[in-house]
Amino acid sequence: MNPFIYLNATDKDSTLALLENQWGKTEILAGGTDLIALMKDDILTPSRVLNIKRVTELHTLTVDRADGLRAGCLVTLDEMARNAGVQQFYPALATAIADAASPQIRNMATLGGNLCQRPRCWYFRNGYGLLAIDSKGKSLVLQGDNRHHAILGNSGPAYFVSPSTIAPVLIALGANVAIAGPKNSRTIPLESFFRVPASEQEREHNLQPNELVTAVSVPPPGGSSTAYYEVRQKHGFDWPVATATVVLTTVGKKVTTASVVLGHVAPTPWRSKEAESLLAGQTVDPSVAASASDAALKPAKSLGQNGYKIQVAKVALKRAILQASGFDVPPPHPALVPRS
Repeated sequence: MNPFIYLNATDKDSTLALLENQWGKTEILAGGTDLIALMKDDILTPSRVLNIKRVTELHTLTVDRADGLRAGCLVTLDEMARNAGVQQFYPALATAIADAASPQIRNMATLGGNLCQRPRCWYFRNGYGLLAIDSKGKSLVLQGDNRHHAILGNSGPAYFVSPSTIAPVLIALGANVAIAGPKNSRTIPLESFFRVPASEQEREHNLQPNELVTAVSVPPPGGSSTAYYEVRQKHGFDWPVATATVVLTTVGKKVTTASVVLGHVAPTPWRSKEAESLLAGQTVDPSVAASASDAALKPAKSLGQNGYKIQVAKVALKRAILQASGFDVPPPHPALVPRS
C-alpha cells in the first residue's frame, strides 16, 4: 500500500473543507470495507485518507410510519437490518440488507459506502480501468470473460454492473439522497445518483470529488406491498447474479401503480418501465407476472458469455411480482454460471 496522510474529521463542515476538487487525491474512509481493498490492490492510491467515523451527525437513523425513513450515511448495514421500524415498514429493504454481505461486513459497512462502492468488475479490480479499454480503443470485456457483466444498458462503453444490492430496493421505494458540497447542499432522487460513465475521467455516481453523501430518505410506506428476490451463484455469501425489487399499490386486487427495479444486470440499477406499464391495471396472476418479466428483459442483450443472466433475471422478477402480490414462491436457488 502506498503511503498517505491520515486525517480525522469531527463534523460535516470540516469534512467538506478537507475534500479536494479532483478525484483520487483524497478518499473518504467510513466502514472501509471497499476502500481498504482498493488501496491494497493499488486501484486507488490517494495521497490523503479522510476518516469521517467521528462525525456523529451522520449516524442518525429514524423510521416512522408517518414520516418514513431517514438514515445518515454512517449508519451501518447491520444497524439498518436490525432496526424494528425497517423490518416492520420496509421488509424488502431489511431482506436485501440482510442478504447484502456477511455478518462481519454488515457490522462495518455503511449505507453511504454501500451506495458509493466501486464496481466489482474483475477488469476494474485488476487495474484495467473502469471501462477496461485496451491501447487500441477496444473493450477487454467484449474480447474476454464477461460472464458477470451487464445484460441491459450494455451498448458501451461501460459493461460493469452496479454493485449495490440495496440501491435497487431504495430506488423502488422512491428514495432520495442528500448530498453536501462546499457551497450548498442538494437532494436528488436516488435513481439519478447512478450514471453510466462515458470516459475513464468520469465516475459512476452523480457526485463531485468535493461532495459528500450525507443521508438517504424514503417516503412513508403507505399501503403498498413490496418484494425482493435475489439469485446467487452459491448459497453462501456471494455477489448476486440478478435481483428484482417490486413495489405494488393495489385497489382490491388490481394494480394501480408498480415500481420495478432490477439489480446487478446493468451499469446502474435498472428500472423497467415496460414491466411497470404492463402491470398497471392488471390483477396479478402467474401469466401476468410472466408477461411483465418477459417485457422487462426484452431489451436485454448477451455479450457472449452472460446470456444465462437474462433467464435468471426473468425468473427473479416473475417471482418478485408474485411474492408482492401475495403468492408463495420457491426460495432462491444458485444460478448455474457457465465456467470459462
